[in-house]
Amino acid sequence: MKNLIYEKEPKNYQNLVTHIKPVLTKNALLVLEKRYLRKDETGNIIESPEDMFHRVAKTIAQVDEKYAEDPEISYQQFYEIMAKLEFLPNSPTLMNAGTEFQQLSACFVLPIEDSMESIFETLKHAALIHKTGGGTGFSFSNLRPTNDVVKSTSGVSSGPISFMKVYNASTEAIKQGGRRRGANMGILRVDHPDIIEFIRCKEIEGELSNFNISVAVTDEFMKKVEKDEEYELINPRTKKVVKKLKAKEVFNLIVEHAWLNGEPGIIFIDTINKYNPTPEIGKIEATNPCGEQPLLPYESCNLGSINLGKMVIRKFTGGTFVGSEIDWERLRYVTQVAVHFLDNVIDANQYPIDKIREMTLGNRKIGLGVMGWADMLFQLRIPYDSKEALQLAEKVMSFIRNVAIETSELIATKRGPFPNFTKSIFKNSTPRRNATLTTIAPTGTIGIIANASSGIEPVFALGYIRKNVLDGEELIDINPYFKQALQDEGLYDTTLIEEIIERGSLKEIKGIPESFKRIFVTALDISPEMHVRMQAAFQKYVDNAVSKTINLPNSATKEDVEKVYFLAYKLGCKGITIYRDGSRNKQVLNIGKNTASTQQQQVKPEPRTRPKFTSGMTIKMVTGCGNMYVTINEDSQGPCEVFSQLGKSGGCTASQAETIGRLISLSLRSGVRIEKIIDQLKGIRCPSPVIYQGETTLSCADALAKALEIYIKEKNSPTLFDKINQPNKNYLGINPQCPECSSMLKIGEGCATCPSCGFSKCL
Repeated sequence: MKNLIYEKEPKNYQNLVTHIKPVLTKNALLVLEKRYLRKDETGNIIESPEDMFHRVAKTIAQVDEKYAEDPEISYQQFYEIMAKLEFLPNSPTLMNAGTEFQQLSACFVLPIEDSMESIFETLKHAALIHKTGGGTGFSFSNLRPTNDVVKSTSGVSSGPISFMKVYNASTEAIKQGGRRRGANMGILRVDHPDIIEFIRCKEIEGELSNFNISVAVTDEFMKKVEKDEEYELINPRTKKVVKKLKAKEVFNLIVEHAWLNGEPGIIFIDTINKYNPTPEIGKIEATNPCGEQPLLPYESCNLGSINLGKMVIRKFTGGTFVGSEIDWERLRYVTQVAVHFLDNVIDANQYPIDKIREMTLGNRKIGLGVMGWADMLFQLRIPYDSKEALQLAEKVMSFIRNVAIETSELIATKRGPFPNFTKSIFKNSTPRRNATLTTIAPTGTIGIIANASSGIEPVFALGYIRKNVLDGEELIDINPYFKQALQDEGLYDTTLIEEIIERGSLKEIKGIPESFKRIFVTALDISPEMHVRMQAAFQKYVDNAVSKTINLPNSATKEDVEKVYFLAYKLGCKGITIYRDGSRNKQVLNIGKNTASTQQQQVKPEPRTRPKFTSGMTIKMVTGCGNMYVTINEDSQGPCEVFSQLGKSGGCTASQAETIGRLISLSLRSGVRIEKIIDQLKGIRCPSPVIYQGETTLSCADALAKALEIYIKEKNSPTLFDKINQPNKNYLGINPQCPECSSMLKIGEGCATCPSCGFSKCL
């Protein structure tokens, strides 16, 4: 039977599948070989990229038989748009379709209720999801607060953060499908009694490393921030008010920590539920790890992205390039096929848990988004940070959404609407197949495969050095559309390319027309306000939410972060994530030629001179060897020395404590981050551990680590952390390395992604 989903069928399907071959960059091939292509039991690759696209297209098309349609036509359509890199589904679909796993969804939300049974049942379910490549989101808002009563044991509760640490440890032990580490989103409502501890739970870098965290803020809270009023904290167990806090002070703490290291993010939970398509089914409390997919408990969603860079036609007159325009007809067709593809994924999916199957099939949510937005703007010669770009963003996304709705309604006429349609906000309108249709998701690794800019992000750099992890060769990587523009304008020159690589941006380069510089801007050239306005422009026509990072320069202030949050709220964004350049030790994409190895050769650690006067604090710690008094002093650059007094002078224990203190002091004055010192000392055991006020101290070294942690939390001074996190001024940011291939990582859409090998991890 003919495929009835589309008004127009592309012509010449004969031999389509065998004649279209994907054109891939060397780096795309490397990523595919490392993470996507099937391997045998000994690790040998047993399929080509072309085979992978065949495998995926055939598996997803086979669903058509269930609806008495011809899967061969869909097979060819699906293969074509993937092989041309016009559309790619989320990574689990590429990895698992047609394999024993067949778990195809990227996003899951699992409920956590206030009982040990629920907490550990959900932990088990999360492990099953991580095993097959999915990411999980949780709201911990239903858990009773720290030190609340536990009637069954006559004890007190340990609170949400303690269970987040349990989930984090479980995630650490499980690789997703053997390909990547699991990812989680932890959310806590702003009116939970443990909200302060939650905001601060990732202030020490490396804590809860498998979690992104976001505060669910309400409309009421935002209004009270503006009015500088108090708001109520409510015990979720009793539903009673337990305390009041100044909304502005809590908001400032969120701002301060986001400024410090990018976390927590914010989700506007009332805005999310305002657009909940099935409020009769349940209330949305959480999102997936990168925040773009709000879901009900036990829902999953499969995502895919259209490559907008491929939706542009270059025009020539007499062999001379005269400009580019959007191919609206092709964009319509690819959108139609992509909606069909993603709807089929729901039926082809093998769900890890029966409750997830039930909820997903009931609402049939899909999330079609875009990548290559910056590439499209480059080709159209439109500056990212312009009114014209904002208007085009709305035009493009509204077009995709309208075509997606038309297609979903057309599919519903043949296959039926989603089962919960009569309980949805659409129940009085034309039946549609899917409760949601559009999402702007991270496209870190599939963007590498498609050689496309990430999602709706601007490019971070116009060019950079990429290390080939197979032979160690360093290759110059220039954005292909920027390179084409240089060639069109007769500006392409190897000396210029080297300077662009060095600087990453055109801003300070001489000899480039200002009009050209205006078009080819990078993330840090763009004002925070325009970042937010671009996110909001897309959000207007996105059913779910938008994954985007608001990039701030290192010099950005906390007031800048505050303005970003309020602008995002007022423009109707469903969430917001900021990142201040250089604010993490593990910076995620860096500009410039220097690799980590060359920079390490340039750095010669030498302790700075101790000033005549220092100031600090003394902390009493209880150890198995007696009371330890730890003094931590600062100079103008931050913590510079540690003294510890334990036992009688001249004793062995006292001499060891003095030795450790001297080495810590030497490290601090040599520029070693205090968090790294804590990592080295924490957890060291001795034969005499001690438990004091519910806290276990394993040794004197462990006590020193805990004292340093207390110092950070108590001090928590912007001046202190400015010094600790100040990047080397000889280059932008602090060069981190991919843990798998040692190339530089890049940050965006809530993810750390390696452009060389495809390693990815939620921040």
